[in-house]
Amino acid sequence: MNWSAHKYSVFERERTRPVRDLVAAIPTQDVRNAIDLGCGPGNSTEVLAARFAQARVSGLDSSEDMLAAARKRLPHVPFELGDIETWQTAGLFDVILANASLQWLPDHATLYPRLVHQLTPGGSLAVQTPDNLEEPAHVLAREVAADGPWSAKIGAIRHPTRHDPAFYVQLLKPHCEALDVWRTTYFHPLSGGAPAVVEWFKTSALRPYLAPLNEEERAEYLQRYLAAISQAYPALADGTVLLPFPRLFIVAVR
Repeated sequence: MNWSAHKYSVFERERTRPVRDLVAAIPTQDVRNAIDLGCGPGNSTEVLAARFAQARVSGLDSSEDMLAAARKRLPHVPFELGDIETWQTAGLFDVILANASLQWLPDHATLYPRLVHQLTPGGSLAVQTPDNLEEPAHVLAREVAADGPWSAKIGAIRHPTRHDPAFYVQLLKPHCEALDVWRTTYFHPLSGGAPAVVEWFKTSALRPYLAPLNEEERAEYLQRYLAAISQAYPALADGTVLLPFPRLFIVAVR
């Protein structure tokens, strides 16, 4: 399944809230060159460009659909197709932003220091990653994958390993002049009840499970997942459902 900019943007207001908090915490002041790695439809790039209006801001993403949306939103910003894992740059950046993108990649022990060393002295690496693998939405996705006729296809699928804050502190301290790490849980009220929770994760966490399935299997998987989600996330009196979403933030200054 390819990334869909339109579907991802359905919850744009909720998805943009964390990157606003992240960008606001960047301490670097003299920013001339900044990049958004995993820019998606450009909502995070827009926040970055607004904070550093005098900087040359660019974006990188592996999805053509996401890039098309980003270019439409920000026609004067250069966006490039590429993978963060293999991304190389000839110059250095004053700010590297990675909002909800690095969690898809393995080997953070190599990746994060490599990104720090793409910074100018005093430059900032600003990262936000979902920290929710043990939340019901993820646990149930794994359980439904393992308990169905599709288990041979997707029962063993796991997202790349995510680490606790201590891992990143110990990893990055030798490479940084300053380091700020924190965790925030957002509580998103979603209209539409449990189906809204399913729609949220269809565009992110469920993608590895849905991609290998045929159309019939996909529909059955989503039906079972919705039934489980309805129990785990009961609707409030007004019909909305409250989605707790923990996220880990890192600002590393070289």
